[in-house]
Amino acid sequence: MKVLLIKDVYKLGRAGDIKKVADGYGRNYLIPQGLALPATESSIKLSETIGQKASEKRAILNNELQGLADILSGLRLEFAVKAGETGKLYGSVTSQMVAEKVKELKGVELDRHQIVLEPIRTLGEYEVPVHLTIDLIPQLQVIVRREGEATKVRPTKAAETAPEPAVETPAENAEESAEA
Repeated sequence: MKVLLIKDVYKLGRAGDIKKVADGYGRNYLIPQGLALPATESSIKLSETIGQKASEKRAILNNELQGLADILSGLRLEFAVKAGETGKLYGSVTSQMVAEKVKELKGVELDRHQIVLEPIRTLGEYEVPVHLTIDLIPQLQVIVRREGEATKVRPTKAAETAPEPAVETPAENAEESAEA
């Protein structure tokens, strides 16, 4: 079945696109939800105008949400959880927990469905995308560590390339004073 998308549909297409989809998906989901129309000759003529209006709305929405995307893109979230010796968690870190932590730290409410995350069940660092719009997808850094362990701070690039300072040992000081 061919449909004309009225709104942007995640993983399918943008408004104004004509897509071929499974009959059941089109009849039972896209059309009743108001996301698409059956692709007839008259609706195909509307596709350009729908696409232009949708791209204008998308640009306005992207400009409004750009500030939020800047806040989220550099955000590090740490979760201290109970874990076994192998690094497997007793439980998991979910998208709902990530949304609550963002609200706690930055005061920004996110819907858990915007956070694309399979439940995290092992210790480590993860990059988690947040779908604000179809074009605007900032990445959060989620760090899952064992309860009671200190966070391992990675050295910066400058610290890695800086030369080691010369440290004199007491034996070298004794030799210099003996020569004088």
